[in-house]
Amino acid sequence: MKPLLLIDVDGPLNPYAAKAQRRPEGYGTHRMRPTGWTDGRPLRVWLNPAHGPELLALAEHYELVWGTTWKGEANTWIGPPLGLPRLPFVDWPKMHGRAPGGTFWKTQYILEYAPGRPFAWVDDDITPYDHEYVERHHLAPALLLSIDPRRGLLRPDFDRLADWAAELR
Repeated sequence: MKPLLLIDVDGPLNPYAAKAQRRPEGYGTHRMRPTGWTDGRPLRVWLNPAHGPELLALAEHYELVWGTTWKGEANTWIGPPLGLPRLPFVDWPKMHGRAPGGTFWKTQYILEYAPGRPFAWVDDDITPYDHEYVERHHLAPALLLSIDPRRGLLRPDFDRLADWAAELR
């Protein structure tokens, strides 16, 4: 069984924290209205079309899963511009709630989603507390990759994911 690759959208794929007037190189601007977006204006999302082929190449070694608050809507709004097929997603039982031991609220649910399975997780909210929590509570190998939300996924991140998957084989 392949390890899971849990993919957050905002931060890793959409570098939302980049300066608003300076779209990162290689990214296109998309206007989206996911159901969770309640502002009257469409949400500005920056996506890099090169990330689709990079993720598809990783799919040779991973089972790709959306690990984002976009949940299944990532298949409607994010996957198509990147050329990704429909992916399974973590259906968070509760979002933005309290979490154990100072961890990010997603961490406990990631472990529930992947019991006993190796996984890599890319997110911009991963902290040392999450690393410690996963080490203590998850019996399989795990790679937690914190992504700078001003830059998004970069070549070294894709290389690290590929190298880690190769180490598992």
